[in-house]
Amino acid sequence: MENNINKISSDELSLESVRESLISQEDTIVFTLIERAKFPFNSPTYDDDPSSSCVLSGSLVQFIVKETEILHAKVGRYTSPEEHPFFPDDLPPPLTPPHNYPQVLYPAAASVNINDTIWKMYFDKLLPLFAADGDDGNYGSTAECDLKCLQALSRRIHYGKFVAEVKFRDAPEDYGPAIRAQDRDALMKLLTFESVEEMVKSRVEKKAMTFGQEVTLNDKEEKVKYKVDPAIVSRLYGEWVMPLTKFVQVEYLLRRLS
Repeated sequence: MENNINKISSDELSLESVRESLISQEDTIVFTLIERAKFPFNSPTYDDDPSSSCVLSGSLVQFIVKETEILHAKVGRYTSPEEHPFFPDDLPPPLTPPHNYPQVLYPAAASVNINDTIWKMYFDKLLPLFAADGDDGNYGSTAECDLKCLQALSRRIHYGKFVAEVKFRDAPEDYGPAIRAQDRDALMKLLTFESVEEMVKSRVEKKAMTFGQEVTLNDKEEKVKYKVDPAIVSRLYGEWVMPLTKFVQVEYLLRRLS
């Protein structure tokens, strides 16, 4: 459970500190995808058919995510402004002493949680792109890898709150009118920098090439193989991570002056 921003006071929050965290989280996302790619799709992991022989309520992956979040809630994970549960209903209160995190975000930030969207994106769109067809029976390990992917993606996308806060502080005169008008389109335009987005896509693609290259000791020149197609990682950021991050930023900013 990484808490980079949680170590920074409100006065120390800057675009540079947020950017450093986002770049670090790219590594985590690439590595979690590589770990998940070790297993085939393993469709029984996602079987929630009540007529099946499984005694669980819902699919195995739902069970593992829910039970993990219950455990993590007991040790205070979701008191961190960086963390967002996928199943927030009826989570137990922390059993550990409270941690006084710096009040960096506007209080209304707590109401912004798009994990339902992230869940659907991951299972319906992303996973079929990189998980090979097949079934090796390792359903528990598969679900555990899915959990890590979901957590990494959720943390990265919800970091949009910190990005939005920094940008608002740096230029309240630019964002204020759009916020007061509740103008989503104007806010999205202010938040969009296509050249930066292209740079991020290129960087994560290169990281996937570097971290996921199959290494051999064969002296013969062979076509380089990757554990996860780098183009898919670039697509992940271009089609989902960055657009959803900007959606979070807009939702946060719309509440920033309330």
